[in-house]
Amino acid sequence: MASWVEELHFPHVNIPITIAHLLPVSPAGPISAAPGDSLYLSNLDDIIGARVFTPTIYFYRFDFLNNSTRKSVMKTLFDALSHVLVPYYPLSGRLRETKNGKLEVFFEQGQGALMVEAYSEMALDKLGELTVPNPAWSPLIFRFPSEEPYKILDMPLLIAQVTLFSCGGFSLGLRLCHCICDGLGAMQFLRAWAATAKSGTLVTNPDPCWNRKFFQPRNPPVVKYPHMEFMKIDEGSSLTRSLWQEKPVQKCYRISREFQAQLKSVAAQANDQKFSYTTFDAMAAHVWRSWVKALDVKPVNYKLRLTFSVNARNKLENPPLKDGFYGNVVCLACAVSSVYELITRHLTETAHLVHDARIGVSEDYLRSTIDYVEVDRPTRLEFGGKLTITQWTRLSIYECADFGWGRPIYAGPIDLTPTPQVCVFLPEGEADPGDRMVVCICLPESATDKFKEFLSSVDQSRDEDVDRNN
Repeated sequence: MASWVEELHFPHVNIPITIAHLLPVSPAGPISAAPGDSLYLSNLDDIIGARVFTPTIYFYRFDFLNNSTRKSVMKTLFDALSHVLVPYYPLSGRLRETKNGKLEVFFEQGQGALMVEAYSEMALDKLGELTVPNPAWSPLIFRFPSEEPYKILDMPLLIAQVTLFSCGGFSLGLRLCHCICDGLGAMQFLRAWAATAKSGTLVTNPDPCWNRKFFQPRNPPVVKYPHMEFMKIDEGSSLTRSLWQEKPVQKCYRISREFQAQLKSVAAQANDQKFSYTTFDAMAAHVWRSWVKALDVKPVNYKLRLTFSVNARNKLENPPLKDGFYGNVVCLACAVSSVYELITRHLTETAHLVHDARIGVSEDYLRSTIDYVEVDRPTRLEFGGKLTITQWTRLSIYECADFGWGRPIYAGPIDLTPTPQVCVFLPEGEADPGDRMVVCICLPESATDKFKEFLSSVDQSRDEDVDRNN
């Protein structure tokens, strides 16, 4: 069973690159905004957790490129982006703050997205196995030399670095502002860009829909739920301290389909309710417990939080959301448990907490979230006693990123260590037919062996140990 959970290793490499050109990308034709215009962002768009750039990297094999094709990579991507920015024109604008700290998109002359042309004398095969996110790839995603952390105001909302390697292969490093789109919205945009590059003519299916006023707050606001996901909680446990005092390391594990099925089965055995757990319920519960146990969090009566994003598109019925909407339609679900309950109870009880938090995201909950932010806009990320899991397994990221040179050999994030309380569930890769998952998480080096041990064990309940000691 241990072979069902495999640790994936990545090399610590130095990637020398040369930045050749910074190229502003303007829409190829007239857009539905003029200089001086602005666009409304919903409270889901400019919530504190969305005020970031989401970095992703895409690698393409040299097999797909000959010398003449290689020279046209930049032009193909540039021209396609320019055409796609006509219907996706908000990505050519900038963000600014208005009253009460709320954000909006505004337009002026000389804006646009940014493409960066870069070269490396390395070959792709010198980067190691391109199947697992590696913080060493950071030079492949552009940052301005003096850029402040978390800067989003007056920045290009899409930054794309194309790095051409000596073997003929290349990488596409993207930074996309989360205020403009959530994961599904980003995939919709990426699919349009890729399809346009592949066909040579503009392709948008579905047509993009902005309409952020669909999520305007009610007047007066009606906050119906406590929204523990945003609550300011002083860190009264050792969890955050243990992560930040000792520099965390990024660890990745391949989880087989059989192990995922076994977890669901174990969770279901003790479930006397009339519902079934999803793979996510079981996996999130298992990873949360394993992480907390490995970190040996104290005191044991401290309340911990697990948060995760829930796509609320199919929850909206009155009225339904228009097809093609690419803004943020995610709610942050939150499960709460004491350390003691988390590490001693059966997996099914933790899975139950995750399940309840997940199905608790309704249209009413979404509207309450919007109103909560309107009344008390969070101004900083809250990490107290928290693990946040982000699920990328349903994003079709490999399918969306075929620009005409085949699917990428890797598509996904690079480095989680700047936010070590974030865990990501990734799809295995473009060649995997087996529904395997890669779990990426951060821990202090001293806790990694324990975490792997707990993660590889289906039933970690300490009930037997507790009974034996009483």
